[in-house]
Amino acid sequence: MGADTMVSFSTPEYVSGYVERTARFVPGLRDLHRMTGLLLAERAPAGGRVLVLGAGGGMELRALAEMQPEWRFDGVDPSPEMLELARANLGALASRVTFHQGYIDSAPDGPFDAATCLLTLHFLKDDERRKTVAAVHSRLKPGAPFVIAHHSFPNSRSDKDRWLQRYAAFLTAAGVPAAQAQGSIGSMKELLPVMSPEEDVAVLQESGFLDVELFYAGFTFKGWVGYKA
Repeated sequence: MGADTMVSFSTPEYVSGYVERTARFVPGLRDLHRMTGLLLAERAPAGGRVLVLGAGGGMELRALAEMQPEWRFDGVDPSPEMLELARANLGALASRVTFHQGYIDSAPDGPFDAATCLLTLHFLKDDERRKTVAAVHSRLKPGAPFVIAHHSFPNSRSDKDRWLQRYAAFLTAAGVPAAQAQGSIGSMKELLPVMSPEEDVAVLQESGFLDVELFYAGFTFKGWVGYKA
């Protein structure tokens, strides 16, 4: 989950190793999924409809579907290969998911009882990110929760370098060769339009989300929940 591109998300080698690699490279990923489900369930009803943006791979879809057997989902992702991986990983649970290839504009209008966007928004530049978050907001019912998590760290040079080096150390501890880990954070620094945590919160608030709270922090990754007014 560094500076991946759409080319990566469509290559067989990348797609086949996505689930195992992501579980190793994102601190506490299974717990992140579990916390996301618990936060959504605080507001979403038992038979709720949930929008999952960046659903390729199906990892959060599977976790949420197992936690809430009556929820139904709309999963959106631009990569057809990653959507196929999601279907395969979900197995019989895929019958509760309607898949949409594309970006947020490909999602139904809703209204949804909840929404998630995990490990995705750090790929989007400022204007696209703001439009995406606003479009999610417009598809939610009043009071519905929206959970996001992605790379988010300070943008001053010294702070950015410190946190990226910490993430490189995390990757190395997870078994990534040191040179590859350094190359990965170099690509992140050059290619990912990462916002600071303060900027991420501001995007949510400017789009109309209230009571925005940090619930997850794993080195360079942060996660928040906010609610539609």
